Amino acid sequence: MVEKPKKLVILYATQTGNALDAAERIGREAERRGCPITLCSMDEFDASSLPQEDTVIFVVSTTGQGDTPDSMKDFWRVLLQKNLSKHWLDGVHYAVFGLGDSGYQKYNFVAKKLDRRLSDLGATTIVERGLGDDQHPSGYEGELDPWMSSLWRALYQVSPNLFPKGPDFVTPESKLIDQPKFQVIYHETDMVDSQLLTDTGLKNIQMHVEMARSMLPGKFSHDKNRPDCLLKMVKNQPLTRADCGKDVRHFEFEFISSVHPRVMESAESNAPNVPIKLKTFVELNMDVASASPRRYFFEVMSFFATAQHEKERLQYFASPEGRDDLYQYNQKERRTVLEVLEDFPSVQMPFEWLVQLVPQLKTRAFSISSSLSAHPNQVHLTVNVVSWTTPFKRTRTGLCSTWLAKLDPQQNTGLYIPAWFHKGLLPPPPPSLPLILVGPGTGCAPFRGFVEERTIQDVSDRAAPIMFFFGCRSEENDFLYKDFWLSHALENGVLAEQRGGGFYVAFSRDQPQKVYVQHKMQEHSGRIWDLLLEGASIYVAGSSTKMPSDVRAAFEDIISREAGVSKETAELQLRRLERDGRYHVEAWS
Repeated sequence: MVEKPKKLVILYATQTGNALDAAERIGREAERRGCPITLCSMDEFDASSLPQEDTVIFVVSTTGQGDTPDSMKDFWRVLLQKNLSKHWLDGVHYAVFGLGDSGYQKYNFVAKKLDRRLSDLGATTIVERGLGDDQHPSGYEGELDPWMSSLWRALYQVSPNLFPKGPDFVTPESKLIDQPKFQVIYHETDMVDSQLLTDTGLKNIQMHVEMARSMLPGKFSHDKNRPDCLLKMVKNQPLTRADCGKDVRHFEFEFISSVHPRVMESAESNAPNVPIKLKTFVELNMDVASASPRRYFFEVMSFFATAQHEKERLQYFASPEGRDDLYQYNQKERRTVLEVLEDFPSVQMPFEWLVQLVPQLKTRAFSISSSLSAHPNQVHLTVNVVSWTTPFKRTRTGLCSTWLAKLDPQQNTGLYIPAWFHKGLLPPPPPSLPLILVGPGTGCAPFRGFVEERTIQDVSDRAAPIMFFFGCRSEENDFLYKDFWLSHALENGVLAEQRGGGFYVAFSRDQPQKVYVQHKMQEHSGRIWDLLLEGASIYVAGSSTKMPSDVRAAFEDIISREAGVSKETAELQLRRLERDGRYHVEAWS
């Protein structure tokens, strides 16, 4: 029997693309050492076949509050099966590299729990797990470079046949970089059916989006190429006072596709294999105007630079010595692909390479702030128009939020926006369930939908009470949806105190001392405890910086004080609420 040739399997789970970039980098470095590899997303790999592999590298990111990326969920479910023995992965060697942010409470939580589970199932670790940190001066690569050095040495000890010429032999990159992985075929316009290129009908628009996205290399396999529906903006309303330092908008969209979004969940992808306009492909796929290029982009640029000083600078940026300077120039400043190409004008990179290396234009995620029952043909969004200043005082703006904010529904009547719908982390509560909601800033968005839905439910049968804690800077500047909340807090409203609920606002800047939602929660701790005893569920939404952990600490204090138990016991009770599906968090950066 011929023995199957050994190869290094690299599995990645990414949410924003960084884990994919890191996995591809590990793959390139392995190939330069003569090591054969298989690289794929976890949702494209049969987890039940893991025991048949010899050596596997896992590259996983942590999202939200310690959550697994979407593409890892099924894989993780297989690993958690109770019938798996502690010898299931005997003979399998593995290594884990995680991507996270030490500013979050559950830093690199996914990589840590994956490492523990693989070990519990009998797999043998090749090298200690690496934990990339966004807070590092070089980002996650600050840990990836030294971790890879250790990996190759340790891997050679375990499987020397993976490295035919030893772990220290490295093929010069110039010998591997002559051909891009993808081919672009150009067609003369008069040889293509002009109707396919110019038809603005709904079906054709959806087909173009699907076709363009299906062509893109390195796409996230969990993303559907075909949009669930097309939307038309019908309202663009500022929610904050002009010149107050922030711009939050209320957007209303109408469904214009003939198919309802819920029905399209299972739609099969069948994009035709026809040419697409170059301009359309770039617009729908390539994030040239907001995403920063990766380190490999600079390495490839150096081969196409004709000016010597530019070539040398690009080679330095791509080297281990220039890693920190590259991070300061590129990621910290959020330089875009276009800006980098403008900074190095002698670089004439072929389009094939741009297709391979330019970051994918990703779908932007927003929480829906309306109820489908209240608005059957619409979807509403509450969007903070992103704007910030870089270390070198350059103003940067969010690509999607800024574009939406500039749209005029009266002027852009023929503009159709592709949209995808994903199940969120906040499950819709039944009308009989009491709720404690905490949503400062745009965190109020999903709860606006909750209140609309419960108001409709309340007409036919008296719904359970809702306590809602909202926070903003000042009553005058950014009290989002003020009239909406106050109207529902009146005597017969679902937020009324008379019904056991209540609406409470923390204005952080309207007095000398800062007041946040957790302070308002402490003021009403007795009523929070009463609702919890009645079986209430807790929902928290908003910024992922300090807010979720501060709110959790406030709940621990309240339970400890009201129940007369220790902080440790209160923490255990909160964990029990989480396990029972009664404590939900949806946070975003």
